[in-house]
Amino acid sequence: MLGTLINVAAIFIGGFIGLFAGQKIPARFRQTLVSGMGLFTLANGIYLFTQTQNVLIPLGALVLGTVAGEFLKLEEHLENLGAVLERKLNRTSQTQSADTQRFIYGFVTASLLFCIGPMAILGSIQDGVSGNFQTLAVKSLLDGLASVAFASSLGVGVLFSALPVLVYQGGISLVARVSGQGFDPSAMTEMTAVGGVILIGIAISNLLEIKKIRTGSFLPALIFAVLIVISLNALGVSY
Repeated sequence: MLGTLINVAAIFIGGFIGLFAGQKIPARFRQTLVSGMGLFTLANGIYLFTQTQNVLIPLGALVLGTVAGEFLKLEEHLENLGAVLERKLNRTSQTQSADTQRFIYGFVTASLLFCIGPMAILGSIQDGVSGNFQTLAVKSLLDGLASVAFASSLGVGVLFSALPVLVYQGGISLVARVSGQGFDPSAMTEMTAVGGVILIGIAISNLLEIKKIRTGSFLPALIFAVLIVISLNALGVSY
């Protein structure tokens, strides 16, 4: 859960900076730093993919996972979840004072940005299963930068968005740690390789903004990678 704690700290630090000095930080600085994080995420994704013992396993997992993800419309559900929560909470705030509305809007907007997305899920799973918090460390820096921008305009409510991040990502990490304890190390290796491909997609689509990729639909591939390795081991197939 170390990655989630780093993420929470980054949101608090970025939020405080935004409250007191956000307007003084040039936009070009934030944009260039995000691009740098995009390049690092891309390189890290490639590195993780090269850990695979057989490239056919992550390939098969991605094919099956993408079919399942598109069938379940995961990308749409992730986007719709954020939209529904924002509408409901903002509707509740209409009868409140202006300060309360501003607080709620800042809290909701930041919480949705920090919680809804493949990087939060993938990073939390990696952190829980193997203790690898690199993905969440990158996300932490990005969230910290976003907190600066949001807090400077939406106020202190942004800082409280760290609480749902703690519960959401921490919960995923704890579940992943418990459920992944009995997995063969090779299953974790292949799941990590698939995660690397997803990270590459996130870098290209969300951080570098080169091409829009429906990365949310790739998430089931993490499960299929484990299932494929377990099946091959049960059949006595060497790879």
